Amino acid sequence: MPTRRTNASRRPPAPGGRGVAALLTTILLVGCTDAPPEPTDRAATTSAPPSVDGSPAPVASPSIDASASPDIGAPIEPGATSVQLTPPPGGSFLVRGRYPRTPTRCRDPEPTTLTGRFPGTLHVRRVDDGTLTLTIALPFDRYLEGIAEVPSSWPRAALDAQAIAARSYALATTGWSGAEGDSLGQAICATASCQVYRGIPVSPDPTYRRWVRAVRRTDGLVLLDEGRPATTVYYSTSNGRTYGNEDVFGSPPLPYLRPVVERDDGASPTSRWRVRLPFDDLTHILRAAGSWPRDRTIVAALPVAGGVRLRGGDATRTISADDLRAAVNTWAPCLEPASYPPRIPGGRLPLTIPSHWLAFSAGDRSLLVTGRGWGHGVGMVQWGAYGKAGAGRSAEEILAFYYGGLRPRSYPQPGLIRVEVATGLVGLRLVASGAGAEIDGRPVPRSLRISGRPRLRVRG
Repeated sequence: MPTRRTNASRRPPAPGGRGVAALLTTILLVGCTDAPPEPTDRAATTSAPPSVDGSPAPVASPSIDASASPDIGAPIEPGATSVQLTPPPGGSFLVRGRYPRTPTRCRDPEPTTLTGRFPGTLHVRRVDDGTLTLTIALPFDRYLEGIAEVPSSWPRAALDAQAIAARSYALATTGWSGAEGDSLGQAICATASCQVYRGIPVSPDPTYRRWVRAVRRTDGLVLLDEGRPATTVYYSTSNGRTYGNEDVFGSPPLPYLRPVVERDDGASPTSRWRVRLPFDDLTHILRAAGSWPRDRTIVAALPVAGGVRLRGGDATRTISADDLRAAVNTWAPCLEPASYPPRIPGGRLPLTIPSHWLAFSAGDRSLLVTGRGWGHGVGMVQWGAYGKAGAGRSAEEILAFYYGGLRPRSYPQPGLIRVEVATGLVGLRLVASGAGAEIDGRPVPRSLRISGRPRLRVRG
């Protein structure tokens, strides 16, 4: 399971592959992860930067009404609020979407865009505010093949363990209890709040087939608890142990989510990290967050229980570790994108302060933050699975270690699953992989544009 965040896609290479840098941004932390990772081929929206007034700026829609477009073979009905697009037989759609432009104080805001290649039937719906929601209906196994949680260059056993955990998690969280081949009624999101679904890699990835083979090799295998799919949450990197679900999520204790000692995730770039925050930078960050006076500059820091006490002139503030981490992770890359997240050998940290397993100390006109890990702390440690696979452990052994001895079992699989890929779009461009695409059952050109303002419009 991943971290809460919008779905993006950067598939980083594994150690010994294309470098540690890319790896940092791919390992998504499942479940309630407190820091969402960023995928590789950007198959989803990037997080919007902090806005000035919280309101999105209006964006003009470039498309025109489908019914007035002579090159659309299947004009939508006047007043329609949704359309269904079917790709060519065995094909897919390359999708590029736009989000509203938002006023921001950030120096180098990320473009709020969606890019992805998706198989299956696309449903585009206009909501009341004129924005678009994109949902995909596709075979369950094709959904799993599009999961982007770990680099596909990882060892076979780690990939198999991840595939089984992802399958189990999807079935558990959607409440699946149907017969083999039935449609799954409950939609699942495509972000780290569920599991990151990225579809087919947009850029060529020579290792992608290894992940597809892992999904097919483990076809139908699920971890079961009392005959039902287990909620197999997972995350990137530990602080040397995992935690019970009740300690992190506040849910009733589950027998398969018990704490274990982790000794095999040392290859992770976030196994141990260190961040230096100069007082001048920290002053600007906390001012932006509303946590420090605008007419004072921080000149001293003193670690205290649960946080840090900051002083500047006659101003003193005690800030909790969680509040400081939230402010730094939000505003540091916005105000100083060249410096944050900090660079490490081979790339950057995934977040400026990756986890809440941290400690403060005073440096030379700076606050030093040291810590371990990245993620919520419950269930399988993805980098731990990587280490165990490298040591010769099988996928069954890896899963049993993290999930209370549970072993994969065959279980009925749904035929179709619906995935909510994106909401809040102001425009979409779709390009079919070949001839034969349809809209609401009628042929259309390979390339289409869709917008929702002032009404649903389609143009070829």
